[in-house]
Amino acid sequence: MVFHVVGDTGGVQDGEFQNNVAEQMIEHLTSGKGGTPQFCYHVGDVVYFTGMRDDYYPQFYEPYAHYDIPIFSIPGNHDGEVDDPSVQTSLDGWVDYFMQGHPDVDPISKDAPRVQLNLPNVFWTMITPLATIIGMYTNVPEGGSVDSIQQQWVTNEFATAPTDRALILALHHPIYSFDAYHSGSSKMADILENAIRDTGRVPNLVLSGHVHDYQRIEQTIASDGPTPFLVTGNGGYHNLHAVHSKPGEVAPDTGAVLKYAADKKWGFLTLTIDKDGISGVTTEVDRQGIPTQGDTFRYPSDPIMLAQPKSVPTL
Repeated sequence: MVFHVVGDTGGVQDGEFQNNVAEQMIEHLTSGKGGTPQFCYHVGDVVYFTGMRDDYYPQFYEPYAHYDIPIFSIPGNHDGEVDDPSVQTSLDGWVDYFMQGHPDVDPISKDAPRVQLNLPNVFWTMITPLATIIGMYTNVPEGGSVDSIQQQWVTNEFATAPTDRALILALHHPIYSFDAYHSGSSKMADILENAIRDTGRVPNLVLSGHVHDYQRIEQTIASDGPTPFLVTGNGGYHNLHAVHSKPGEVAPDTGAVLKYAADKKWGFLTLTIDKDGISGVTTEVDRQGIPTQGDTFRYPSDPIMLAQPKSVPTL
C-alpha cells in the first residue's frame, strides 16, 4: 500500500509553494516511480485562516485539480477556527467537503471538480488490509484539546484494532517537535500514553502536522525498537518554522531523539506499507519548485503489544 501524507497546505497568502508541492505530488502520481499512491492522507489545516467554505477553491480544489486520487483528512486547528460565528460554524468548510451524506461535486469547486467524501466523523478510523489508521481531531487551542468522549474513543480504537497488521495514529498537534515556534504537546502525549496504558497497544507510527516543517523523531516506548513520530507540516503554507536542534540531539524533558529535519523546504511524505515494514521517503521542494529526495526510513510493521501495559514510560 502506497500513499502520500501532507499537512498544513493552504496557500493563503502565496499559493506558489503549495502549487509547487502539488505539482510534485501529481508528478509522482503519474510517473508511478516507487509505486503509485492510492490516496493522500492530510493531517490538517487544509485551508487558512479560518477554514471558510469560500477558501476551498483557491486553497484546495484548484491546487489539486489534476491530483485524481482520494484526499482523506483529519481537521487542523485552522480548519476549526471561527472569526465571526454569525457567518460560519466551526469546521463548516471541512465538513462540507469531507463529510457529505450524499457526495457529489460541489459547485464551489468551479473548474476543478472533485467529488466530496462521506467520512463518518471529524475523528475516524481507516481500516486497510495492511494498516489501521486512527485519525483524531485535536481541536483549536494551542497544544490541542481532546475531551473525555474522544479519549474513550481513541482508547477503544486501540483496543479493537486488528492485531494482524500495523497501527498508525494521526493527529494534527504533534506530541513531539524540535521547532522554535510551537513545540510538542504534553496534552497529546497524555492522550497516547493513556491509550497505551489501558490497552497495551503501541502504534507503529505517529503522524502529525501543525508545525510548518518536516521532522522525524524517535521515542522508546516498547522494547521492540523506537517508535517514529513524524511532523509533516510543510505541505504548502508559505511560512516555515525553524528547528532549534540538530539530528541526534535528545530532548531533555522527554528523551525524544531528533533523527531528521527539513525546515527550509516544503514537501510531502510517501509511505509504503507491506507485511514486513513501513517505509518512508520525503520529497523536498525548494523556493524555485525544484524537488530533491529528503528523509528515508523503514520500521517494522508487526503489531506492537506491551507485556505490561502499566509500565508504559511517561511520554
